This record gives sequence, structure tokens and C-alpha cells, in this order.
Amino acid sequence: MAREMTFKMERPGLLHEGDKITVTEGVLPSNYYYTIDPSLAMSGNFPFRDRMLEREGVVTKVEENARGFYVTAVFGQEQNT
Repeated sequence: MAREMTFKMERPGLLHEGDKITVTEGVLPSNYYYTIDPSLAMSGNFPFRDRMLEREGVVTKVEENARGFYVTAVFGQEQNT
């Protein structure tokens, strides 16, 4: 089953649609968070019950809004790119 996740990116141009990515999992006292390697973008916090086991994905969207740059990626799905 595919999982979609959004990450905050601090600067434009670091990632593009179709890029294959790898994430690193971080652990807080009651949450997990994920970072696109090498520190290109970071997810929000996820409770332990929502832990993601996949570590490789593909960027499906990069957008800018009033709060900054955001990257959407899909994990756990075969990609033919």
C-alpha cells in the first residue's frame, strides 16, 4: 500500500518531481519524524502508531505557498521512472 507524505524544504530547487529519495527516521519521546537525505527536507511529527517502514520514495510534487516550500513524496509503490 502506498503512503504519501509531505516535507518542509527550506530552499527552492533542492528537489524536483520524479526525484528518487531516501529518508532517515528520527525518534522523539513520543513521535517519529523523517528527513530526506542529505537533510534536504523534514516531515512533521508522527505518533508511534503511524511509523513508516519504507525508506525509499519518489517526489510527486514540489510547491511554494505563503509558509514556504513543500515536497510531497510517495512511498511503498513501484515507480517506473
